[in-house]
Amino acid sequence: MTTLPGYIIWDMQPEVFGLPIRWYGLMFAIGFLLGYEIVSRMFKHEGAPEKWVGILLIWCVLGTLLGARLGHVFFYEWDSYSQHPWEILKVWKGGLASHGGAIGVITGVLCFSYFTTRRSPLWTFDRVVIPIALVGAMIRMGNLMNSEIFGGPTDLPWGMWFVNSFEWRNVYPGIACHPTQIYEALCYLALFGLLMWLYWRKNAEARPGLIFGIFLVGIFLPRFFIEFIKNDQVAFEADMALNMGQWLSIPFVIAGIFFIIRAMRRPALHMTFPDAFPPEETGKNK
Repeated sequence: MTTLPGYIIWDMQPEVFGLPIRWYGLMFAIGFLLGYEIVSRMFKHEGAPEKWVGILLIWCVLGTLLGARLGHVFFYEWDSYSQHPWEILKVWKGGLASHGGAIGVITGVLCFSYFTTRRSPLWTFDRVVIPIALVGAMIRMGNLMNSEIFGGPTDLPWGMWFVNSFEWRNVYPGIACHPTQIYEALCYLALFGLLMWLYWRKNAEARPGLIFGIFLVGIFLPRFFIEFIKNDQVAFEADMALNMGQWLSIPFVIAGIFFIIRAMRRPALHMTFPDAFPPEETGKNK
């Protein structure tokens, strides 16, 4: 990375210091490892079985990967993939959609709640979305290292030349563009801090759905507005008043507002916090 008056030349390589490891995958993995530790501490704080943490991680990883891939296929490039369905399996060529990932995680949590906890899915959502906000920030930083998903031209001093991007070299040569990956990452980090504060300091988990609702609004409302300065992901978006990412964000924001209102209108639960995992034999569902 080189800083010059008026803009920044972003020339980071997608590989980690020349190793056969990509920053995107590394950021993704670090996010989930940190998420595992955060969820583990919350489950221990509330006396939930320790084995639930690993099971939930599996559901979330599978839901994220499958949902993000299929979301890209169906939301953005179905015309192409419907003609070449075997290309769906070639995830190394890129093509993941965050809205599809969100749907995948929701599906995974529903399965986890039905098969494992036998509790309301809101119990899991209110806890798992906290580290997911951090994972979202890490993924956007991975996008930055890949020089992808950036914005349109800007004369702001932090505008960037994405010199390793084929798109930038062909569409915006010599023009600084918005580093929208950083904008989103900062929003998600701020949301992560807010949710951690609400859980550990304000016991917001005593109002089922509140943390989940704030997460939905905090993730998808900034995404909606940042999309106005972000480049279109696929050609058909050029003729849309709102792009696909914005249309897909609206239902999540509405759902978030619903859960916030619902949670605040209901009395808070009385909760105890044993700060210990239960013995293995008492951790079974009754």
